[in-house]
This record gives sequence, C-alpha cells and structure tokens, in this order.
Amino acid sequence: METGWKACLTMIHLHVRERLESEEEERLSPFAVKSRRSRGRDRYEEPSPVRTEFQRDRDRLIHSKAFRRLKHKTQVFIAPAGDHYVTRLTHTLEVSQIARTVARALRLNEDLTEAIALGHDLGHTPFGHVGEDVLNELFPGGFRHNEQSLRVVEVVENGGQGLNLTWEVRDGILNHSKPRESLMGQIDAGGSTLEARVCKLADSVAYINHDTADAIRAGLIGENDLPGLAVDRLGRTSSERINTLVIDIIDYAFAGGGLAHTQGEALRIGMSRPVLEAADTLRDFLFREVYTRTSEDELAQEAREVVRFLYRHFVEHPGELPAELQAMEGSAARKAVDYVAGMTDQFALNTAKRLEEWKIERF
Repeated sequence: METGWKACLTMIHLHVRERLESEEEERLSPFAVKSRRSRGRDRYEEPSPVRTEFQRDRDRLIHSKAFRRLKHKTQVFIAPAGDHYVTRLTHTLEVSQIARTVARALRLNEDLTEAIALGHDLGHTPFGHVGEDVLNELFPGGFRHNEQSLRVVEVVENGGQGLNLTWEVRDGILNHSKPRESLMGQIDAGGSTLEARVCKLADSVAYINHDTADAIRAGLIGENDLPGLAVDRLGRTSSERINTLVIDIIDYAFAGGGLAHTQGEALRIGMSRPVLEAADTLRDFLFREVYTRTSEDELAQEAREVVRFLYRHFVEHPGELPAELQAMEGSAARKAVDYVAGMTDQFALNTAKRLEEWKIERF
C-alpha cells in the first residue's frame, strides 16, 4: 500500500515539472531559452520532479554561502554611516527585479534571467572595485570579478564541488560585464542567450540609479548636480529613471518587431538612441564625480592595503587557508585569490587585524 502511494506521488511530482516545461514551450517567445532544451550541466543529475532546470539553478544560488556574503560586501561606499546604502546583495536583488520585468514583458525565460542575475556578482571582492583593482594588480594573469563569479559557482562553492549549474546560467554569469565606454557596449556579446543580454543591461540600469541615490545620500553630489540631459530624458528621481529605462528597453524590442514576427530575426535587446545617450551621460558623470573620488579617498587607500596584505600573506602562508581551499587544485596564488575575493568587508578587516594587529581607525 505504501509503495503504491509513493509511486503515485512520484507521478504527480513528475507531472508538475513536465507541465511547467510544456507551459514554457507554449507561452515563451521563439527566441527564449526553454528549460527542456538546456545544454545541461557538466555533471549529470536526475531532473527535479517539481522544478525546471533553471528554477533549480536559481534556488541553488540563493542557498549558496557566496550569495549570503553579498549582504556584507561594498557596492561603492566603504563602511557607510547609514543603513540605506546599497550593498552587493541589494544591488543583486535590484538587477534581478529589473531583469525579470523586462524578460516577462518580452516573453523570455524569467527563471533563467533570474538565475543569471542572482549569480552575476558572486565573485566580487571586499571593498568593491577597490579590492578588485588590487587583486587584478597582484594576481598573475589579472583578476576580473565576472570570471571569479564563474569560478565560484563552478569550483569554490560546496567544498570545491561547485554548484553544477546549467551551461546557460554559467554563460550569462561570465558575460555580464561591460566596457566603460557605453551601457550598450558589446551587448550582443553579453552571452549566448537573450536572457543573458537582458541581465547585462539590467545590471547597468540598476547601478547608475542606486549609485546616484547613494552619492546624493552621502553628500558627495546634490540633485541639482545631475546632468541636465539625463534629468530631462530619464527623470529626476531613481524611480522615474528606472521606469523610463525599462520601458525604453521593452519598446526597443517591440520596435524591432521581435515579439510578433516569425521571420527568424533575433529579438533586439538595447535602448533607443536618445535614452542611451542620456544613460551614458549619467554613467560618465558617476565615473567622474563619484567612482573616481571614492576610489581615491583615504578609506579606499586603507582598504587597498588590507586586500594587498591579505593576498600576500596567504600566498606566503598557504597552510593557513581553510582546509577545503587547501585541498583544491591550483597554485598558492590561485587559492589566496579565492579566499580573499570571497571575504566580506568586515571579515577581511578582522582577519588583517588578527594577523598583524592591523590598526585602521576609520573602519
């Protein structure tokens, strides 16, 4: 009796996943990635009875240790004196929300989009781009947070086993970064799926708006300092600007006929020229008036020294690394990078203090 009951439940569960997959085939755009057609994982696993492959990836990312640590990693402002500044975690959630809104409107795979967004910044260092710059300077071959994000999900997480995510999610994580020149820079090279390109653009929409709000909150700039072109075309508040940008991205796709035609043309992911010009203007303003200034202040210089010290210490003393990192393949430098890049701001500072009685009064 019990065996029959369990078998019945198994059939019900399998029907759940199969129904979800069938709904994707019927509902999503011809250009969307369907879960059933994923290129799969490096290591085969039995499918989930109640979740699609991309839903499964999303859940693994949310439950990972690297994802939890994002709440204590700097976005732009190091050790801010307030509770409302953006962290890597809140940035990630904003990217996810924006990307999902666009994906839903364009009938792309929302689960894949969400998974890419949730994993895109897992490789970021403590102290934001300050830490990334130091590791890029010291580590042979350089350091890029998108590549480290991929390494986190493929190798570092789960005691060196990685998360065994699908190919599409890993591809999107690796290709989310953009060149500085423009928000649209190489969007077509932003991954092999349209969902990845949506995440790449959503990342930019999120940070140019929340970094603007944080800079105003910190007193680094005033609302009246914002470029007139950006204010006139995008809006004066973060809410107005995000709304303008998201609607423009959706309209841009509609204008290309991508939602209605059946001629095989790819769906366009981008922005109209006037909105892109305004967004780039705001981005250039942030680099000039916010990012450059915060990366050169006294606190940033002290953070650089912390990351530099930690990297060199663990290269010279690999036996002090956590056992799971010691057991991984690779050079002492590779393992030191994995350890230091994974640290939160406070853990990095506490570790430096413990190892060398570090004295930084401003943190």
